[in-house]
Amino acid sequence: MRSRILAAVGAAFAGAMAAAPASAQESAQAINSGDTAWIIVATALVLFMTLPGLALFYAGLVRAGSVLSVIMQCVAIACVGSIVWLAVGYSLAFGDSIGGWVGDLGKAFFAGVDREATSGAIPEIVFAMFQMTFAVITPALIVGAYPERMKFSAIMLFSILWLILVYAPVCHWVWGGGWMSELGVRDFAGGIVVHATAGVSALLLAKLLGPRRGYPHDLKPPHNPGMTAMGACMLWVGWFGFNGGSQLAADGGAGMAIVVTHISAATAGIVWTCIEWRKFGKPSLVGAVTGLIAGLATITPASGFVGPIGALIIGAAAGFVCFYAVGLVKNVLRIDDSLDVFAVHGVGGILGIFLVAPLAAVSLGGVGQAEGKDWLDQLGVQGIGVGVTVLWSLGFTFVIVMICKAVTGLRVRPEDETTGLDLPSHGERGYDL
Repeated sequence: MRSRILAAVGAAFAGAMAAAPASAQESAQAINSGDTAWIIVATALVLFMTLPGLALFYAGLVRAGSVLSVIMQCVAIACVGSIVWLAVGYSLAFGDSIGGWVGDLGKAFFAGVDREATSGAIPEIVFAMFQMTFAVITPALIVGAYPERMKFSAIMLFSILWLILVYAPVCHWVWGGGWMSELGVRDFAGGIVVHATAGVSALLLAKLLGPRRGYPHDLKPPHNPGMTAMGACMLWVGWFGFNGGSQLAADGGAGMAIVVTHISAATAGIVWTCIEWRKFGKPSLVGAVTGLIAGLATITPASGFVGPIGALIIGAAAGFVCFYAVGLVKNVLRIDDSLDVFAVHGVGGILGIFLVAPLAAVSLGGVGQAEGKDWLDQLGVQGIGVGVTVLWSLGFTFVIVMICKAVTGLRVRPEDETTGLDLPSHGERGYDL
């Protein structure tokens, strides 16, 4: 009897040991190591876009007395944005949907996002970190609307509330299984989620904050165009992770996204340069790199859907439309969106959203239209997505600005604005000359 019991126990133990490797093997097969490695690299590239890319791009465009303040704003937003994303942002964007409008708090503080959880063929923790870098750079883009005149405390409060009330819900609509996803809106890497939200919010914030002292006739030129160019080049490189990583796989789709990103940036940069050269007699470095950023922003929503010919068209449209949008904002609307966030990112991202519809055609090297839709149907869907996003961003940005005005105040002291914000706000100088 005893021997029979021991034999049964031994057989059960042997069965359990035999089952364990199979289970582990199945788990390993659920994760694609190549895809995972690529998304980890893409995550680093997107963070590289904010720090140091965006920080240097913006810092070179302001006066020497405010260069550190702009870099500090980008660094601080990266820090606080990461914590907000961990605490509630990821859950609001990618948690279980509440009516298609926002996620629940089931994934707050990355609850359940452990080493074993997966998102498609990659670990969910990798996906959550990749998306964190998007949440970091989006409010950092808005820094370009208010340099040299907004309180640091107001910037921090604004960025926290904006991530929660504007970015996370819109992200859920498009990428988290929300109503725009159900409607069929095409936004591969953030024309709506990143560029439209940031651009529209930046325009309203600049309007409510008011212009810089001396605007528009007594403004200093960018203090270091070379710094701006180096930042733009870092953004260009990092954008390969931004768009290529959004494929969430190391495959031909990611490769094509990188190719069209590069072509659009190059085309927009040369178009902007040619317009400036003809209009003002000389091509400027700042103009060239601003053009290539416009090309990057405009291709972003289309990068997973179009081919190289579509990218050429998008880049040319970006260079032309965004160039004249800069003048429209400053000369017609008379809003001091200091570093052209709306004209470059807002207009570019929205333009790209609309161009997805016709340029996804197979005849142009694209992936084709969604089943049951022609390009006019898709254009209507894209318009609904843009319209709701613009209204949502404007409404909540106004509310957030009013909260900041009541809690921290918005503008720095006039004398600090005159001298620059580095010493008054941070006790440091960018240059000791």
